Amino acid sequence: MISDTLLDHVAVAVERHSDAWPRYAGDLAGRWRSGGWGTGFAPAQLEYANGKKIEILEPHRADENDFLRRFLDRNGPGPHHLTFKVGDIDDALAEAADAGYEPINVDLSDATWKEAFLHPRDATGVLIQLAQSEGEWRTPAPASLPAPRTPTPADLIHVAHAVASLDDGLRLFSGLLGGSEEARGRADHHRWVDVAWPAAGRVRLVAPSSEGSTLWSWLGGRAGRLSHLGFVCEDPGGVGGARALTGSAWSLAPADNLGTGLVLVSPGSAALDDGLLP
Repeated sequence: MISDTLLDHVAVAVERHSDAWPRYAGDLAGRWRSGGWGTGFAPAQLEYANGKKIEILEPHRADENDFLRRFLDRNGPGPHHLTFKVGDIDDALAEAADAGYEPINVDLSDATWKEAFLHPRDATGVLIQLAQSEGEWRTPAPASLPAPRTPTPADLIHVAHAVASLDDGLRLFSGLLGGSEEARGRADHHRWVDVAWPAAGRVRLVAPSSEGSTLWSWLGGRAGRLSHLGFVCEDPGGVGGARALTGSAWSLAPADNLGTGLVLVSPGSAALDDGLLP
């Protein structure tokens, strides 16, 4: 198990940052944290009330590194990776190797940001970034950022990751990445387990109860696929395009939200504990 691990952010890929601003900065009132321009991509991070972050990626200088351009051409916009901060990247790499995972794209050249990745084929269908960082990165907000729809930012309660096997998901997120099982439950056609880290980080593993279920079909033979992001927010029914799931829960299907599904509930609602899917 990798020690001193925190779920830092979930990254979503889009063609342009401005495509994502109305939802994540407007409807969900995410607060600007940082942004910049790299080789192959431009990251921009928004932070929510409980400190969890979404990183929005757009292609930049793709002629020098086309990884994000290829991702968008192949998949369209949608979830790209999960980033876990670690206390010691060397120890993390050794633990991953001992557990049978082969880190890729290891880059330890920058003392302020050392990173490595676990490929989706080894990590239940999701790209995992392991990073050791020094200090916090802050930059001025862009003028194009819209005003929030509500004065209070939403809480990003969990990242829901659908897996074909709960055992494989727990082996990665709990066994290697050090999350603690916090809760589990069952809905009509799927089971779920919440794996949690300090500072409000949580991955909800969702697995089909049987072959032939809707979730099973949606996985399409994959080991896993990021299902949705779960938010608590003021007036979830007022989020553009959201449809009612229950009296206190609404959702946006991936096709209606740049490839990333959302489940939205009102403050104080227990609906997120019902294992809702968009």
